[in-house]
Amino acid sequence: MVFWGGNNAAAKHLIASGWGPFWTSSSRMGLCALLLMLLMRWTPWFGVRREPDPALRRELWWRGGLSLAVYAAVFTYSLQHTSVARVAVFLGASPLWMLLMEGRGHHGWQGVRRFAAAFIALSGVILLFWPQLRGGGNWLGDGLGLLAGVLWAGYCRLCGAFQGRLNGSEITAHTMGRAAILLAPLAAWEIASKPPLLAPQLVGLQVYCAVFGGVIAFGVWHGALLRWPPGRVFLFNNLIPLTTMLFAWQFLGEKVSGTFLLAMALVVAGVILGQTGPPPAAVPPARE
Repeated sequence: MVFWGGNNAAAKHLIASGWGPFWTSSSRMGLCALLLMLLMRWTPWFGVRREPDPALRRELWWRGGLSLAVYAAVFTYSLQHTSVARVAVFLGASPLWMLLMEGRGHHGWQGVRRFAAAFIALSGVILLFWPQLRGGGNWLGDGLGLLAGVLWAGYCRLCGAFQGRLNGSEITAHTMGRAAILLAPLAAWEIASKPPLLAPQLVGLQVYCAVFGGVIAFGVWHGALLRWPPGRVFLFNNLIPLTTMLFAWQFLGEKVSGTFLLAMALVVAGVILGQTGPPPAAVPPARE
C-alpha cells in the first residue's frame, strides 16, 4: 500500500508536469508488463509460468486489457482536474462497488449489512462532492475519480474469470501489456501534439511506478495472498487513500482538510463493514 500510494502521487506529478494521460498510462503499464514477463520467464519468484491458449488470449484482450485500459485512462485523466488524494478516496471505495456487483439479493443480516455499508461509504463520497453540490470545485475531476473507482472494481471482477487458469502475476502482466497496446495509438497522438518532457526526474518517477508501484508491489501483494485469505488482504486497500495523502502532502504540497479525513474514514468504515462477516449467533441459525 505504501508503494501504491507513492505510485499515485508520482502519476499526479507526471500529469502536472505536462505528460499526457494516455502516454503516462501506456508507457507505465508497458514497462511493468515487460519486466514481469522477463522475471516470470527467467526467475521462480512469481510461480510457474503458464502459456495461455488461443481462447484465453482472446479473452485477455477484451475482458482484461480493454477494461484496464479504460480504467487507466480515466484515472490518469482525472488527475488533471483534481487532487490525487481525492481520487485515492474514490478508489478506496472500489471494494464496496465490487461487493455490490457481486450481491444477489441477500436477506436478513447480510442484506442489512450491505445496505449500511453502501450508505456509510456513499456518505463519504457525497462529503467529497459537497463543494461541487454547492456550486464550487471541479465536477469533472471528482466525477472521473468516482468513475475510476467503479471501473477498477469492474476490472477486478472481470479478471475473476482468469482465476485458476493464470496466477495473479500472469493476469497482471498479460492485461497490462494488452492495455498498453490499446492505449498506444492515443499515446502516439498525444506525443505528436505535445511531446512529453523527458527530464531525468520525470523518467525516474515513471520507472518507480513500473518497478515499485508495479512489479514489487504486485509481488508483495501476491505473497500476502499465499499466506492470508483474500478478503483479509483486500482490506489493506483501505490504506491506499492514507498513503497517497501522505505522499501528496509531503511531496506535492496538497493540503489535508478535516473534510477529506472524515470522508476517507467513512469510505473505509463502509468497506470494512461490507466485508465483515455476520456476528456470531447465540443459537444455531435456522436452515433456509
